[in-house]
Amino acid sequence: MDSKLLTENLKREASRLGFDLAGVCPAVTPTGFGRFGEWLAAGYAGEMHYLAEREAAYEHPRSVLDGVRSVVMLAMNYKHEPPIPAKPGQGRVSRYAWGEADYHDVIHARLKQLTASFRQWVPDAKVRGVIDTAPLLEREFAQLAGLGWIGKNTLLLNKSFGSWFFLAALLTDQELVYDEPHQTDHCGTCRACLDACPTDAFPQPYVLDATKCISYLTIELREQIPEALRAGMGDWVFGCDVCQDVCPWNNRVPTTNEPAFAPRTDSNPIELAELFYLTDEQFRARFRKTPLWRPKRRGILRNAAIVLGNQLATEAIAALTHGLADHEPLVQESCRWALRQIDGRRA
Repeated sequence: MDSKLLTENLKREASRLGFDLAGVCPAVTPTGFGRFGEWLAAGYAGEMHYLAEREAAYEHPRSVLDGVRSVVMLAMNYKHEPPIPAKPGQGRVSRYAWGEADYHDVIHARLKQLTASFRQWVPDAKVRGVIDTAPLLEREFAQLAGLGWIGKNTLLLNKSFGSWFFLAALLTDQELVYDEPHQTDHCGTCRACLDACPTDAFPQPYVLDATKCISYLTIELREQIPEALRAGMGDWVFGCDVCQDVCPWNNRVPTTNEPAFAPRTDSNPIELAELFYLTDEQFRARFRKTPLWRPKRRGILRNAAIVLGNQLATEAIAALTHGLADHEPLVQESCRWALRQIDGRRA
């Protein structure tokens, strides 16, 4: 099969499997690799040490697939219904985590099918599908593949789908027909994302200090959240969508047709007090197959306590008091802090 037909077949099959965007670029050192090193050197990765430990691997896709010549970048829309405002006692969850399934599992299954089709067309081809976990600067390659531009909030933006999509990649040793890179930046003079960030996590446009980002604080950070940043968390118990919610390019994004991303009734928003009474087994059963499992029980309860403290949720005093006896010191401290916020003298 020639390169043109193979590329067309790949894009057609990707669309059939539910990917909304597909673009192809050569496997090269991404132009942003130097900026990535500067970002790491500035300490903006925080405790995500796995990034620095694999820094050299990000220099070229060959670290993901030996002999790679082409990278197929894919995007899947996850935008669903508008979020329901959180009431006192409730916490907001980032839109991508509302569904029953972890998006990694959903997209990995589709990549596996796309890989199988590829091997039917070219039996001796080397091919590998990845999402999120491989040392690959996905946004850089997505721009190189023509899918969009990297916005001031550091997310990839597309005129039709804004930033409400997951990125994935298919790497192969076959030469394909490459798309034109996306050359223009359509953010203009807009500063909506920068000005709306509750924790001032953008030291400058196109640069994110993850150590101040609410998504990092509620998901990646394993220890106590710095007290100076807790108020800025507001009612976010998992992730944050503020810089996406205010982006003008996200105003008219169509709703996804992917049923796996349909919101659970208990995730948009989530009741917080009841979480403190779940056993380890109950907690695992509820969250194990969802993105909320990443910070584990201790992280979710830490976040829940801080949100309740921010809300001055007097109705949650009993649950927070129950949390004082939790077997996790992280949860205990967060509950103490929340109780002091709600009623210092009583605490």
